[in-house]
Amino acid sequence: MNQLVKSKIEGIGKAIPSRVLTNFDLEKMVDTSDEWIIKRTGIRERRILAEDELCSDLAVKASLSAIENAGLTPADIDLIMVATVTPDMPFPSTACLVQSKIGARDIPAYDFSAGCTGFIYGLIMADNFLKTKYCNHVLLVGVEILSRIVDWEDRSTCVLFGDAAGAVVVGNSNNDSGVLSTYMSANGSLADLLYMPGGGSKFPATKESVENKLHCLKMEGNEVFKAAVNAMKESALVALDRANIKKEQVDWLIPHQANIRIIDFLRRSLKMPEEKVVVTIDKLGNTSAASVPTAMAVAVEDGRIKEGDLVLLVAFGAGFTWGSVLLRW
Repeated sequence: MNQLVKSKIEGIGKAIPSRVLTNFDLEKMVDTSDEWIIKRTGIRERRILAEDELCSDLAVKASLSAIENAGLTPADIDLIMVATVTPDMPFPSTACLVQSKIGARDIPAYDFSAGCTGFIYGLIMADNFLKTKYCNHVLLVGVEILSRIVDWEDRSTCVLFGDAAGAVVVGNSNNDSGVLSTYMSANGSLADLLYMPGGGSKFPATKESVENKLHCLKMEGNEVFKAAVNAMKESALVALDRANIKKEQVDWLIPHQANIRIIDFLRRSLKMPEEKVVVTIDKLGNTSAASVPTAMAVAVEDGRIKEGDLVLLVAFGAGFTWGSVLLRW
């Protein structure tokens, strides 16, 4: 019987816009304060993409960084997947645009939407593509330009989100490194707690839909918080159980960067010290599908994550979706 191939992250990269929007800047835009935002969310600033740049442009920067980090070229990539809720346009897919812009071969390329859990879902898909030997190198990108779907007059949501892209190249593992376990789930009955009503076939773009801000995200913050903390804990514990790994053995927890209180709840549930949790929300805000890969890239670049480390990725997002991946770096 053929043994399934184990996948691993071969290369990682990120792309962060240069423009910084601080809490003090937001104080001039809506009725809020730096103190309130930090206390409630842990966010001090977020990044905003330049007006003349696109989602695909940011994805390309992260992609080329990840490919170079893997010691490969775009010609080596066999499949491109992009997790995003803010594509350049409904179609063609941002993944196809990335394929063209990086000069990849004629290979499969597609987008998918799983909200903030997008990167986790994508990593699980990449793992399965590799296990079945469909391909050898998968480019997975999590990218969001949330600044363009935020209502900048809604103080409850505009303070939360930012723009970023994170990318990984996933390939075959020939040693102990790689994906050890995965878990993902969803509950569509909670869809109305975090959504953007306009832009699809239900509410296509009209003068009225724009005036009523149907093309901006809507969120019931308190209810989202309640659902998130339970789903994140469940995801983490299932991944650990499936790999027969104790939580004390985990070297790094990389959770979705939605709210510092959710991160702290998860950390305490797993009884992990603060120094083992990668946090970027203070500098980047909530970047949805880009959140986990950019946080992981930061921790790799600054030397925290080292070869052999056990890394637990956990996320929760619109859908509602949630999931986790446990891997050995």
